[in-house]
Amino acid sequence: MSTIAHASEGQVESGYAWARLFAALALSSLGGVAMYGVVVVLPQIEREFGVARAAASVPYALTMLGFGTGGILMGRLADRFGVIVPVVIGTLGLGAGMILAGSAQSVLAFGLAHGLLAGFLGCSATFAPLIADTSLWFTRRRGIAVAIASSGNYLAGAVWPPVLQYFFDHAGWRATYVGVGIFCIVVMLPLALVLRRRPPALGPAPQAAHAAARAQTPLGLSPNALMVLLCIAGVACCVAMSMPQVHIVAYCSDLGYGAARGAEMLSVMLAAGIVSRLASGWICDRIGGLRTLLLGSALQGVALFLFLPFDGLVSLYVVSALFGLFQGGIVPAYAIIIREYFSPREAGTRVSIVIMATLFGMALGGWSSGAIFDWTGSYRAAFINGIGWNLLNLSIAFWLLRRTWNASTVRAGVA
Repeated sequence: MSTIAHASEGQVESGYAWARLFAALALSSLGGVAMYGVVVVLPQIEREFGVARAAASVPYALTMLGFGTGGILMGRLADRFGVIVPVVIGTLGLGAGMILAGSAQSVLAFGLAHGLLAGFLGCSATFAPLIADTSLWFTRRRGIAVAIASSGNYLAGAVWPPVLQYFFDHAGWRATYVGVGIFCIVVMLPLALVLRRRPPALGPAPQAAHAAARAQTPLGLSPNALMVLLCIAGVACCVAMSMPQVHIVAYCSDLGYGAARGAEMLSVMLAAGIVSRLASGWICDRIGGLRTLLLGSALQGVALFLFLPFDGLVSLYVVSALFGLFQGGIVPAYAIIIREYFSPREAGTRVSIVIMATLFGMALGGWSSGAIFDWTGSYRAAFINGIGWNLLNLSIAFWLLRRTWNASTVRAGVA
Protein backbone atom coordinates (compact mmCIF):
# COMPACT_ATOMS: atom_id res chain seq x y z
CA MET A 1 0.00 0.00 0.00
CA SER A 2 2.83 2.40 0.89
CA THR A 3 4.58 1.61 -2.40
CA ILE A 4 1.45 2.55 -4.36
CA ALA A 5 1.07 5.79 -2.38
CA HIS A 6 4.73 6.64 -2.92
CA ALA A 7 4.43 6.03 -6.66
CA SER A 8 1.32 8.17 -6.96
CA GLU A 9 3.11 11.05 -5.26
CA GLY A 10 5.58 11.21 -8.13
CA GLN A 11 3.00 11.42 -10.90
CA VAL A 12 1.92 14.45 -12.95
CA GLU A 13 -0.90 16.58 -11.52
CA SER A 14 -0.37 14.94 -8.09
CA GLY A 15 -0.16 16.62 -4.70
CA TYR A 16 3.61 16.29 -4.90
CA ALA A 17 3.60 18.06 -8.28
CA TRP A 18 1.76 21.00 -6.71
CA ALA A 19 4.18 21.02 -3.76
CA ARG A 20 7.06 21.24 -6.26
CA LEU A 21 5.28 24.08 -8.03
CA PHE A 22 4.99 26.24 -4.93
CA ALA A 23 8.55 25.42 -3.92
CA ALA A 24 9.60 26.62 -7.39
CA LEU A 25 7.56 29.80 -6.93
CA ALA A 26 9.27 30.50 -3.60
CA LEU A 27 12.73 29.78 -5.03
CA SER A 28 12.11 32.05 -8.01
CA SER A 29 10.86 34.86 -5.77
CA LEU A 30 13.92 34.57 -3.52
CA GLY A 31 16.32 34.20 -6.44
CA GLY A 32 15.05 37.44 -7.99
CA VAL A 33 16.62 39.48 -5.17
CA ALA A 34 19.82 40.02 -7.13
CA MET A 35 18.03 41.37 -10.21
CA TYR A 36 16.02 43.91 -8.24
CA GLY A 37 18.61 44.54 -5.53
CA VAL A 38 21.10 45.90 -8.03
CA VAL A 39 18.48 48.45 -9.15
CA VAL A 40 17.59 49.60 -5.64
CA VAL A 41 21.23 49.90 -4.53
CA LEU A 42 22.27 51.96 -7.57
CA PRO A 43 22.22 55.39 -5.81
CA GLN A 44 24.28 54.02 -2.92
CA ILE A 45 26.85 52.54 -5.33
CA GLU A 46 27.06 55.85 -7.17
CA ARG A 47 27.78 57.73 -3.94
CA GLU A 48 30.01 55.16 -2.25
CA PHE A 49 32.40 54.60 -5.12
CA GLY A 50 32.15 58.11 -6.58
CA VAL A 51 31.21 56.97 -10.09
CA ALA A 52 28.88 58.36 -12.75
CA ARG A 53 25.39 57.01 -13.36
CA ALA A 54 26.53 55.04 -16.41
CA ALA A 55 29.28 53.25 -14.46
CA ALA A 56 26.91 52.56 -11.57
CA SER A 57 24.52 50.96 -14.06
CA VAL A 58 27.08 48.43 -15.33
CA PRO A 59 26.41 45.90 -12.51
CA TYR A 60 22.76 45.73 -13.65
CA ALA A 61 23.83 45.02 -17.23
CA LEU A 62 26.28 42.33 -16.05
CA THR A 63 23.60 40.75 -13.88
CA MET A 64 21.11 40.56 -16.76
CA LEU A 65 23.74 39.16 -19.14
CA GLY A 66 24.73 36.58 -16.54
CA PHE A 67 21.06 35.78 -15.93
CA GLY A 68 20.50 35.10 -19.63
CA THR A 69 23.66 33.19 -20.54
CA GLY A 70 23.82 31.23 -17.30
CA GLY A 71 20.33 29.92 -17.91
CA ILE A 72 21.57 27.76 -20.79
CA LEU A 73 24.18 26.07 -18.59
CA MET A 74 21.66 25.58 -15.81
CA GLY A 75 19.09 24.23 -18.25
CA ARG A 76 21.57 21.64 -19.53
CA LEU A 77 22.40 20.59 -15.97
CA ALA A 78 18.68 20.24 -15.21
CA ASP A 79 18.13 18.07 -18.31
CA ARG A 80 21.03 15.79 -17.38
CA PHE A 81 20.95 15.56 -13.59
CA GLY A 82 17.57 16.95 -12.52
CA VAL A 83 16.64 20.49 -11.55
CA ILE A 84 17.85 20.13 -7.94
CA VAL A 85 21.48 20.27 -9.12
CA PRO A 86 21.33 23.74 -10.76
CA VAL A 87 19.10 25.04 -7.95
CA VAL A 88 21.64 24.04 -5.28
CA ILE A 89 24.48 25.52 -7.35
CA GLY A 90 22.40 28.64 -7.92
CA THR A 91 21.56 29.02 -4.24
CA LEU A 92 25.22 28.88 -3.24
CA GLY A 93 26.19 31.19 -6.11
CA LEU A 94 23.46 33.70 -5.24
CA GLY A 95 24.37 33.72 -1.55
CA ALA A 96 28.09 34.03 -2.22
CA GLY A 97 27.49 36.75 -4.82
CA MET A 98 25.40 38.87 -2.46
CA ILE A 99 27.92 38.45 0.38
CA LEU A 100 30.92 39.32 -1.82
CA ALA A 101 29.08 42.24 -3.42
CA GLY A 102 28.36 43.59 0.06
CA SER A 103 32.10 43.39 0.82
CA ALA A 104 33.29 44.84 -2.52
CA GLN A 105 35.80 47.69 -2.41
CA SER A 106 35.27 48.89 -5.99
CA VAL A 107 32.41 49.14 -8.46
CA LEU A 108 34.23 46.60 -10.67
CA ALA A 109 34.39 44.04 -7.86
CA PHE A 110 30.74 44.73 -7.05
CA GLY A 111 29.75 44.25 -10.69
CA LEU A 112 31.70 41.01 -11.09
CA ALA A 113 30.22 39.54 -7.91
CA HIS A 114 26.75 40.46 -9.16
CA GLY A 115 27.25 39.35 -12.76
CA LEU A 116 29.22 36.13 -12.34
CA LEU A 117 27.90 34.75 -9.04
CA ALA A 118 24.50 36.33 -8.33
CA GLY A 119 23.53 36.54 -12.02
CA PHE A 120 25.27 33.78 -14.02
CA LEU A 121 24.92 31.17 -11.27
CA GLY A 122 22.15 32.54 -9.04
CA CYS A 123 19.27 34.19 -10.93
CA SER A 124 19.76 31.93 -13.92
CA ALA A 125 19.13 28.77 -11.88
CA THR A 126 15.94 30.04 -10.28
CA PHE A 127 13.92 30.99 -13.35
CA ALA A 128 14.12 29.17 -16.69
CA PRO A 129 15.12 25.72 -15.30
CA LEU A 130 12.31 25.88 -12.75
CA ILE A 131 9.78 26.85 -15.44
CA ALA A 132 10.94 23.98 -17.66
CA ASP A 133 10.83 21.50 -14.76
CA THR A 134 7.33 22.63 -13.79
CA SER A 135 6.11 22.00 -17.35
CA LEU A 136 7.16 18.35 -17.01
CA TRP A 137 4.96 17.75 -13.97
CA PHE A 138 1.66 18.93 -15.47
CA THR A 139 -0.41 18.02 -18.51
CA ARG A 140 -4.02 19.28 -18.29
CA ARG A 141 -3.02 22.25 -16.11
CA ARG A 142 0.38 22.90 -17.61
CA GLY A 143 -0.43 26.47 -18.65
CA ILE A 144 -1.54 27.67 -15.22
CA ALA A 145 1.33 25.76 -13.54
CA VAL A 146 3.96 27.42 -15.74
CA ALA A 147 2.26 30.77 -15.18
CA ILE A 148 2.47 30.35 -11.39
CA ALA A 149 6.13 29.33 -11.54
CA SER A 150 7.06 32.26 -13.78
CA SER A 151 5.20 34.72 -11.52
CA GLY A 152 8.07 34.47 -9.04
CA ASN A 153 9.97 36.97 -11.17
CA TYR A 154 7.24 39.59 -10.82
CA LEU A 155 6.56 38.70 -7.18
CA ALA A 156 10.22 39.37 -6.43
CA GLY A 157 9.85 42.78 -8.06
CA ALA A 158 6.85 43.58 -5.88
CA VAL A 159 8.35 42.39 -2.57
CA TRP A 160 12.12 42.85 -2.56
CA PRO A 161 12.58 46.57 -3.42
CA PRO A 162 10.70 47.99 -0.39
CA VAL A 163 12.24 45.37 1.92
CA LEU A 164 15.75 46.13 0.70
CA GLN A 165 15.21 49.89 0.85
CA TYR A 166 14.03 49.61 4.48
CA PHE A 167 17.17 47.74 5.52
CA PHE A 168 19.42 49.99 3.41
CA ASP A 169 18.05 52.95 5.38
CA HIS A 170 18.37 51.28 8.80
CA ALA A 171 21.40 48.98 8.51
CA GLY A 172 23.29 50.15 5.42
CA TRP A 173 23.50 48.50 2.03
CA ARG A 174 26.60 46.43 2.83
CA ALA A 175 25.16 44.75 5.93
CA THR A 176 21.88 44.22 4.07
CA TYR A 177 23.62 42.51 1.17
CA VAL A 178 25.56 40.17 3.48
CA GLY A 179 22.42 39.42 5.50
CA VAL A 180 20.35 38.70 2.38
CA GLY A 181 23.07 36.37 1.06
CA ILE A 182 23.05 34.34 4.27
CA PHE A 183 19.24 34.37 4.39
CA CYS A 184 18.94 33.02 0.85
CA ILE A 185 21.32 30.12 1.51
CA VAL A 186 19.59 29.15 4.76
CA VAL A 187 16.06 29.29 3.27
CA MET A 188 16.60 28.11 -0.31
CA LEU A 189 18.64 24.95 0.34
CA PRO A 190 15.80 23.21 2.27
CA LEU A 191 13.34 24.28 -0.44
CA ALA A 192 15.58 22.70 -3.06
CA LEU A 193 15.17 19.31 -1.39
CA VAL A 194 11.51 19.30 -2.45
CA LEU A 195 12.75 19.05 -6.08
CA ARG A 196 14.90 15.94 -5.62
CA ARG A 197 12.76 13.53 -7.71
CA ARG A 198 13.10 13.28 -11.49
CA PRO A 199 10.02 14.17 -13.58
CA PRO A 200 7.78 11.29 -14.74
CA ALA A 201 7.59 12.83 -18.22
CA LEU A 202 11.18 11.68 -18.77
CA GLY A 203 10.26 8.05 -18.29
CA PRO A 204 9.41 5.56 -21.06
CA ALA A 205 5.74 6.53 -21.11
CA PRO A 206 3.94 6.47 -24.49
CA GLN A 207 3.28 10.23 -24.23
CA ALA A 208 6.99 10.93 -23.92
CA ALA A 209 7.76 8.74 -26.92
CA HIS A 210 5.07 10.49 -28.96
CA ALA A 211 6.43 13.92 -27.98
CA ALA A 212 9.94 12.88 -28.95
CA ALA A 213 8.74 11.62 -32.33
CA ARG A 214 6.80 14.81 -33.04
CA ALA A 215 9.85 16.89 -32.11
CA GLN A 216 11.72 15.62 -35.18
CA THR A 217 9.78 18.02 -37.45
CA PRO A 218 7.90 20.54 -35.26
CA LEU A 219 5.40 22.46 -37.41
CA GLY A 220 7.08 21.02 -40.50
CA LEU A 221 10.33 22.84 -39.62
CA SER A 222 13.63 21.56 -38.36
CA PRO A 223 13.98 21.89 -34.57
CA ASN A 224 16.75 24.44 -34.98
CA ALA A 225 14.71 26.52 -37.42
CA LEU A 226 11.79 26.68 -35.00
CA MET A 227 14.16 27.58 -32.15
CA VAL A 228 15.62 30.44 -34.19
CA LEU A 229 12.16 31.81 -34.93
CA LEU A 230 11.13 31.57 -31.26
CA CYS A 231 14.33 33.35 -30.20
CA ILE A 232 13.75 36.17 -32.71
CA ALA A 233 10.17 36.43 -31.47
CA GLY A 234 11.47 36.51 -27.88
CA VAL A 235 13.88 39.34 -28.61
CA ALA A 236 11.20 41.28 -30.50
CA CYS A 237 8.46 41.02 -27.89
CA CYS A 238 10.81 42.03 -25.07
CA VAL A 239 12.33 44.99 -26.91
CA ALA A 240 8.74 46.24 -27.05
CA MET A 241 8.02 45.16 -23.46
CA SER A 242 11.08 46.91 -22.04
CA MET A 243 10.12 50.39 -23.25
CA PRO A 244 7.51 51.10 -20.53
CA GLN A 245 9.11 48.87 -17.89
CA VAL A 246 12.57 50.45 -18.06
CA HIS A 247 11.64 54.04 -18.89
CA ILE A 248 8.29 54.75 -17.23
CA VAL A 249 9.99 56.46 -14.25
CA ALA A 250 12.09 58.70 -16.49
CA TYR A 251 9.09 59.35 -18.75
CA CYS A 252 7.01 60.57 -15.82
CA SER A 253 9.86 62.77 -14.65
CA ASP A 254 10.10 64.35 -18.10
CA LEU A 255 6.35 65.03 -18.07
CA GLY A 256 6.68 66.79 -14.73
CA TYR A 257 4.89 64.19 -12.59
CA GLY A 258 8.02 63.16 -10.67
CA ALA A 259 9.96 59.92 -10.27
CA ALA A 260 7.79 58.75 -7.36
CA ARG A 261 4.70 58.68 -9.60
CA GLY A 262 6.65 56.72 -12.20
CA ALA A 263 7.76 54.20 -9.56
CA GLU A 264 4.13 53.76 -8.52
CA MET A 265 3.15 53.12 -12.14
CA LEU A 266 5.92 50.53 -12.42
CA SER A 267 4.58 48.79 -9.30
CA VAL A 268 1.07 48.83 -10.75
CA MET A 269 2.45 47.40 -13.99
CA LEU A 270 4.28 44.53 -12.24
CA ALA A 271 1.34 43.73 -9.96
CA ALA A 272 -0.97 43.61 -12.98
CA GLY A 273 1.63 41.38 -14.65
CA ILE A 274 1.14 38.74 -11.96
CA VAL A 275 -2.61 38.73 -12.64
CA SER A 276 -1.87 38.57 -16.37
CA ARG A 277 0.43 35.57 -16.02
CA LEU A 278 -2.11 33.60 -14.04
CA ALA A 279 -4.95 34.49 -16.41
CA SER A 280 -2.83 33.69 -19.46
CA GLY A 281 -1.91 30.33 -17.96
CA TRP A 282 -5.61 29.51 -17.66
CA ILE A 283 -6.14 30.62 -21.26
CA CYS A 284 -3.11 28.65 -22.43
CA ASP A 285 -4.57 25.41 -21.06
CA ARG A 286 -7.57 25.97 -23.32
CA ILE A 287 -6.13 27.37 -26.56
CA GLY A 288 -2.45 26.34 -26.52
CA GLY A 289 0.85 28.18 -26.45
CA LEU A 290 0.92 29.68 -29.95
CA ARG A 291 -2.56 31.17 -29.73
CA THR A 292 -1.76 32.60 -26.30
CA LEU A 293 1.43 34.14 -27.67
CA LEU A 294 -0.49 35.68 -30.57
CA LEU A 295 -3.17 37.05 -28.24
CA GLY A 296 -0.67 38.49 -25.77
CA SER A 297 1.41 40.07 -28.53
CA ALA A 298 -1.64 41.71 -30.11
CA LEU A 299 -2.81 43.12 -26.77
CA GLN A 300 0.67 44.34 -25.88
CA GLY A 301 0.76 46.25 -29.17
CA VAL A 302 -2.56 47.89 -28.32
CA ALA A 303 -1.28 48.98 -24.90
CA LEU A 304 1.94 50.38 -26.39
CA PHE A 305 -0.09 52.39 -28.88
CA LEU A 306 -2.21 53.84 -26.04
CA PHE A 307 0.91 55.45 -24.54
CA LEU A 308 1.11 57.75 -27.60
CA PRO A 309 -2.16 59.75 -27.26
CA PHE A 310 -2.56 59.52 -23.46
CA ASP A 311 0.02 61.23 -21.27
CA GLY A 312 -2.13 62.63 -18.45
CA LEU A 313 -1.37 61.43 -14.92
CA VAL A 314 -4.56 59.39 -14.43
CA SER A 315 -4.51 58.01 -17.96
CA LEU A 316 -0.87 56.88 -17.53
CA TYR A 317 -1.84 54.91 -14.43
CA VAL A 318 -4.64 53.26 -16.41
CA VAL A 319 -2.48 52.52 -19.45
CA SER A 320 0.32 51.17 -17.22
CA ALA A 321 -2.15 48.79 -15.57
CA LEU A 322 -3.45 47.71 -18.98
CA PHE A 323 0.09 47.15 -20.23
CA GLY A 324 0.81 44.91 -17.24
CA LEU A 325 -2.42 42.99 -17.78
CA PHE A 326 -1.73 42.50 -21.48
CA GLN A 327 1.96 41.52 -21.54
CA GLY A 328 2.45 39.30 -18.49
CA GLY A 329 1.53 36.05 -20.22
CA ILE A 330 3.81 36.36 -23.25
CA VAL A 331 7.05 34.93 -21.82
CA PRO A 332 5.43 31.85 -20.18
CA ALA A 333 3.78 31.04 -23.52
CA TYR A 334 7.22 30.27 -24.98
CA ALA A 335 7.74 27.53 -22.36
CA ILE A 336 4.39 25.98 -23.31
CA ILE A 337 5.30 26.08 -27.02
CA ILE A 338 8.61 24.34 -26.26
CA ARG A 339 6.77 21.59 -24.39
CA GLU A 340 4.21 21.21 -27.18
CA TYR A 341 6.71 20.86 -30.04
CA PHE A 342 9.97 19.52 -28.54
CA SER A 343 11.06 16.46 -26.61
CA PRO A 344 10.63 16.77 -22.82
CA ARG A 345 14.25 15.65 -22.42
CA GLU A 346 15.36 18.95 -23.98
CA ALA A 347 12.94 21.18 -22.07
CA GLY A 348 15.48 22.70 -19.68
CA THR A 349 17.97 23.67 -22.38
CA ARG A 350 15.47 24.90 -24.95
CA VAL A 351 13.36 26.92 -22.51
CA SER A 352 16.54 28.51 -21.15
CA ILE A 353 17.68 29.48 -24.65
CA VAL A 354 14.38 31.23 -25.40
CA ILE A 355 14.37 32.93 -21.98
CA MET A 356 17.91 34.14 -22.71
CA ALA A 357 16.62 35.68 -25.95
CA THR A 358 13.86 37.50 -24.06
CA LEU A 359 16.38 38.87 -21.54
CA PHE A 360 18.61 40.08 -24.38
CA GLY A 361 15.51 41.73 -25.83
CA MET A 362 14.91 43.53 -22.52
CA ALA A 363 18.53 44.71 -22.47
CA LEU A 364 18.43 45.83 -26.12
CA GLY A 365 15.07 47.56 -25.69
CA GLY A 366 16.13 49.36 -22.53
CA TRP A 367 19.29 50.67 -24.19
CA SER A 368 17.75 51.49 -27.59
CA SER A 369 14.85 53.40 -26.04
CA GLY A 370 17.31 55.56 -24.13
CA ALA A 371 19.41 56.07 -27.25
CA ILE A 372 16.35 57.07 -29.30
CA PHE A 373 15.40 59.53 -26.56
CA ASP A 374 18.91 61.04 -26.72
CA TRP A 375 18.63 61.37 -30.50
CA THR A 376 15.11 62.79 -30.64
CA GLY A 377 14.59 64.49 -27.27
CA SER A 378 11.35 62.61 -26.52
CA TYR A 379 10.03 59.11 -25.93
CA ARG A 380 7.46 59.24 -28.74
CA ALA A 381 9.83 57.69 -31.29
CA ALA A 382 10.87 55.09 -28.69
CA PHE A 383 7.25 53.99 -28.27
CA ILE A 384 6.89 53.76 -32.06
CA ASN A 385 10.10 51.69 -32.17
CA GLY A 386 8.60 49.34 -29.59
CA ILE A 387 5.42 49.01 -31.63
CA GLY A 388 7.51 48.06 -34.68
CA TRP A 389 9.32 45.30 -32.78
CA ASN A 390 5.99 44.10 -31.42
CA LEU A 391 4.68 43.77 -34.99
CA LEU A 392 7.65 41.50 -35.79
CA ASN A 393 6.75 39.26 -32.85
CA LEU A 394 3.10 39.28 -33.89
CA SER A 395 4.01 38.32 -37.46
CA ILE A 396 6.13 35.34 -36.35
CA ALA A 397 3.41 34.08 -34.00
CA PHE A 398 0.76 34.39 -36.73
CA TRP A 399 2.97 32.64 -39.32
CA LEU A 400 3.66 29.72 -36.97
CA LEU A 401 -0.02 29.46 -36.10
CA ARG A 402 -0.92 29.35 -39.79
CA ARG A 403 1.40 26.36 -40.16
CA THR A 404 -0.62 24.51 -37.52
CA TRP A 405 -3.82 25.30 -39.45
CA ASN A 406 -2.26 24.04 -42.71
CA ALA A 407 -1.06 20.87 -41.00
CA SER A 408 -4.54 20.27 -39.58
CA THR A 409 -6.09 20.75 -43.04
CA VAL A 410 -3.66 18.24 -44.56
CA ARG A 411 -4.42 15.66 -41.86
CA ALA A 412 -8.15 16.17 -42.35
CA GLY A 413 -7.78 15.68 -46.10
CA VAL A 414 -5.82 12.46 -45.61
CA ALA A 415 -8.42 11.18 -43.16
